[in-house]
Amino acid sequence: MDERSLLFHIGPVWFDGTVVLMTLLTCVIIFAVVFICTRNLQMKPRGKQNFIEWVIDFVRGVVSSQLPKKEVGNYDFYAFVLFLFVFVANEIGLMTKIVIHDDLTLWKSPTADPVVTLGLAFMVVLLTHFFGVRKMGTKEYLINSYLRPVGIVLPFKLLEEFTNVITLGLRLYGNIFAGEVLLGLIVSMVNNLGWLSLPLAVPLEMIWIGFSLFIGAIQAYVFVILAMVFLDNKIGEE
Repeated sequence: MDERSLLFHIGPVWFDGTVVLMTLLTCVIIFAVVFICTRNLQMKPRGKQNFIEWVIDFVRGVVSSQLPKKEVGNYDFYAFVLFLFVFVANEIGLMTKIVIHDDLTLWKSPTADPVVTLGLAFMVVLLTHFFGVRKMGTKEYLINSYLRPVGIVLPFKLLEEFTNVITLGLRLYGNIFAGEVLLGLIVSMVNNLGWLSLPLAVPLEMIWIGFSLFIGAIQAYVFVILAMVFLDNKIGEE
């Protein structure tokens, strides 16, 4: 099934309306969850407060596994926001699909689009430079990042900046896109074979949704882990 996105343009620039809408929905979901879970905080947490504190502790554990202990408090909120966005963006399109006339899709994971994942990866790498310069100063940062331990590593360090963006972005895109493709194939099978395919399609759909949700969570975890690895390379002295 060859799906199309809802397109619109502002002047000469065209935008993927489906991705824009789903990205906005992802942000709304994250804001709503965090807002609801942080109302009426208590010293002895329970219910929804337990949930949000568990997520925070989980992300802090990820950060502390990659960064020096003294730096964890400086970057845990950044990692928390990054994890929530990637997690929700991964899962939102793996639970259902909305496709209308002429295969126009109105519902999909934003991270099933390579532009989104590469944009996220570029942002992560760009922020590592910003945090490194903020901590060390421009001159010391450039020396530490590109000329240590020896100046001959400079070409490889520069090449690494591009490969980090590509590998980080395409890894996330490939996993989420593959999940949505198979969901679409199962839907197509039902459309082509009719009710006779339901005994096979329904359990297959449920199994694949469960597996895809697990993969989406793992990819959010891996994305944050790698983001912290890149950050440690920039703020840590050789």
